[in-house]
Amino acid sequence: MATALGGAPVLHLDDIASHEELFAWTGRLLAQVIEPLGRGGTAHYSPYDWRTRRFGPPRPLPPAPVILVEGVGAGRRALRPFLARLLWMELPHEESWTRGRARDGAEQRDFWAEWVRAEREHFSEDPSRPYADLLVTQSQKGYEVLSGPAKTVGPDQDVTHRDGPSAVC
Repeated sequence: MATALGGAPVLHLDDIASHEELFAWTGRLLAQVIEPLGRGGTAHYSPYDWRTRRFGPPRPLPPAPVILVEGVGAGRRALRPFLARLLWMELPHEESWTRGRARDGAEQRDFWAEWVRAEREHFSEDPSRPYADLLVTQSQKGYEVLSGPAKTVGPDQDVTHRDGPSAVC
């Protein structure tokens, strides 16, 4: 998607979350990324290292016409007013958790037990899928993009809450 958007920068929420804040990172994302970009400035965020369990040195994220925010929780209530579009990757929980466990290996086994519980709790309190503009499904030949369940304009609008340098999706 980043390539299709002319090399749009991608912010991975794995860089914002931490072991201690699997889903309690909204304030950090707003302060380090959304607010500086909203003022037309370069954002600086400190990516989290999941192996050493600490945040690294700040990394710049310059303003761009579109910035993709990728990861679980990107469509949460507190962020939706800043999103130009919300895409939901339609994938069964067990399949995504299996992929994550395979990616992270035995070293992160204990993490995954906590993650599954935290993800379920997050989506029961703050679901994202009902607000998705588009649903993305994986097929044998690639991805299919379908209309999402979002039907109304409001806090989940067609454009970000004001004109400015960056749209986040």
